[in-house]
Amino acid sequence: MTALVDPDGVPEWMGGLVKATVDIDARTFTRILPPPEGTGRPAAVLMLFGDGEAGPDVLLLRRAETLGSHPGQVAFPGGAADPTDDGPVDTALREAYEETGVLREGVRPVATLPQLYVPVSGFVVTPVLAHWDEPSPVAPVDPGETAAVARVPIAHLADPANRFRVSHPSGYIGPAFAAPGMLVWGFTAGLLNGLLALGGWERPWDTSDVRDLDLALRATEVP
Repeated sequence: MTALVDPDGVPEWMGGLVKATVDIDARTFTRILPPPEGTGRPAAVLMLFGDGEAGPDVLLLRRAETLGSHPGQVAFPGGAADPTDDGPVDTALREAYEETGVLREGVRPVATLPQLYVPVSGFVVTPVLAHWDEPSPVAPVDPGETAAVARVPIAHLADPANRFRVSHPSGYIGPAFAAPGMLVWGFTAGLLNGLLALGGWERPWDTSDVRDLDLALRATEVP
């Protein structure tokens, strides 16, 4: 991890997470390591934690169903780096603004985490951990890109009733979270799974509860 601020300068509830990420590597979140440097597509995501009405929360979005890449999936704001971006923090903040309208002036980047590889897209993703010092209104900026935006309480994600694993026809089995109108799985769920543990927020949950991905997706659809 590369610290961008003093870990003691974040809210107390977030301090444990920041301190726990100091010595981690990519294997904290995945067993798939990045390819040799220079061979992947650089990207970044913004893991934005704030003080919400229901306690600490994290900003998530649901991608539009019409997108050619990961349609309908829940994700952290983020995307591919532009040549004009000044590093992964700039990429994450720019993408978050373009997708959700979050204003970078109110966001305090705290740390960049180890690069993670997403084989299906070829992206080498740098997660940017941040605190939402001054929250701004958020909503889908372009409905053709983002279908929904939500601040999801950490307590909801940590609730064992909202946690299980999903199985994909490819043979993939991984963690998942049920949120209002959303199923979080795949890359984003793997990151959240690790963050809950590192932050000391994880509660014992039934890892033997494995559900078919398509059925789980239908169960979280808004009527």
